[in-house]
Amino acid sequence: MDSLVLGVIYPHLNASLNALATVLLVTGWILIKKGREQAHKNMMLASFVVSTLFLMSYLYYHIVVTGGEPVRLREDTPNAVRYPYYFILFSHIILAISVPILAIGTIRHGLKDNRERHRKWARITFPIWLYVSVTGVIVYIILYLLYAPDVLPGS
Repeated sequence: MDSLVLGVIYPHLNASLNALATVLLVTGWILIKKGREQAHKNMMLASFVVSTLFLMSYLYYHIVVTGGEPVRLREDTPNAVRYPYYFILFSHIILAISVPILAIGTIRHGLKDNRERHRKWARITFPIWLYVSVTGVIVYIILYLLYAPDVLPGS
């Protein structure tokens, strides 16, 4: 497929996967609060699969499609947007590094039916994973919809 098409498609695909992971995470949380353990398990595993697909797609886009060239805000982006954007982006990146390890640990304890450890891990993992998913969509909206550069790397 043409790199121009890939450069345009991947950011939207990645944001869609992130948004879907967010919906699945929240649904899984609601289900466990209602005592529906099997449905919770299915939803959280689905969220993990979607998040894994997102990560693979994200890395492919940023390494292969863009050649590692970062996507930057337009020059005319107001500071009232730029500064909060960089705060969100920085916190998103730092916390995103921990999500795979936290998610795997939480899921592992859940699958082993080690409920106490699963709950303990989930109390840490869920808010971080949710924050990373939501802020990923916010970064996408700012970077690709509101203040997109005239030319995207890889296109």
